[in-house]
Amino acid sequence: MAKNTALPLARFNVLDLTRARAGPTCVRQLVDWGAHAIKIEMPGGRTGDGMGGARHGFDFQNLHRNKRSMTLNLQDPEGVKIFKELARETDIVVENYRPGVKKRLGIDYESLRQINPRLIYGSISGFGQSGPYRDRPGVDQIAQGMGGLMSITGIPGQGPVRVGIPIADLCSGILLAQGILVALLEREITGEGKWVHTSLLEAMLSMLDFQASRWLMSGEVAPQAGNNHPTGIPTGVFETKDGHINIAAAGDDIYSRFCRAIERPDLLTDPRFATAKARSTNRDVIMEVLMPVTRQKPSAEWIALLNEAGVPCGPIYKINESFADPQVQHLAMAQPVHSPALGDLTILGHPVSFGASRLPIRSNAPELGQHNEEILTSIGYTKDQIADLAKRGVI
Repeated sequence: MAKNTALPLARFNVLDLTRARAGPTCVRQLVDWGAHAIKIEMPGGRTGDGMGGARHGFDFQNLHRNKRSMTLNLQDPEGVKIFKELARETDIVVENYRPGVKKRLGIDYESLRQINPRLIYGSISGFGQSGPYRDRPGVDQIAQGMGGLMSITGIPGQGPVRVGIPIADLCSGILLAQGILVALLEREITGEGKWVHTSLLEAMLSMLDFQASRWLMSGEVAPQAGNNHPTGIPTGVFETKDGHINIAAAGDDIYSRFCRAIERPDLLTDPRFATAKARSTNRDVIMEVLMPVTRQKPSAEWIALLNEAGVPCGPIYKINESFADPQVQHLAMAQPVHSPALGDLTILGHPVSFGASRLPIRSNAPELGQHNEEILTSIGYTKDQIADLAKRGVI
């Protein structure tokens, strides 16, 4: 993969020790912005990627694009030696082992900083690098439950409900990438690297945001609110003549525009709904009053009318409908990439743009060990030495 020096992070190199989803999400942030990553995998196809899926499947291709692949047995002392040779010249290592594993392998931050004091070492675990749960295995749904998210998701009374995406994995990966970028900025001043770490649990608690503050500052334990916004009323799912739409009419100004747009100015003076506090107290009543009104017109008509009036309103799509929407197509979030094994593919692009255009996907996910010879040659190994490493199962 050719280096493109025009990309924002093109001067940085990453060693990717990650598996499953949280760690790969972090590295994906970095490589999409131009960093050069070597994905370290076990020889013989024992990738341990778990939720990353089959190599040629949609999940693996989405998670591991823009990388090179090297097989390396880190349970072999010579494999660790090669890894340390690579780490000596790299900028960033990212891993999501359980906290004790990296130390047992001899590739923890303290070991690597002895040979590369400028190294930024990023770690994600299930529950943190210390504490009573540090060695527990952690996956997304466990963090969703422990972090409180499942208790506030779903229809009131139906019991806990998981979110339909691996939100703890994704958020922890994005947050770690952010922390790594901050550490790189600090390194420009201090000249020294740093260990940056987060966990699925910390990320999940952080994403509770105002729901966490309701408890921490006001002592309120948020209940399930279904499709209605827990505090901004009326905001929720409304039935229409031909389906459902989302309307967000919270706040006095928007509520006023909403009532006039639906030709119900009487709801502005009705004492049950005249203030935000009153609307909160009578949240179920106002939905009962509004639903017969919204059922009178089809979805598209309401969406056009309310947006024209300055009231946030939009459709509720299935995923195929989302990608067919003209605004989504304009944003070019579906990006083309060519795979020598699979042909032309379309995968999800990065959501941040620089300037007028989105950064392109540079390459599909690599084949297992595709870049072994290229990488080892770059650090001085001969073809005979590389063949010997392969014969002995080191690569």
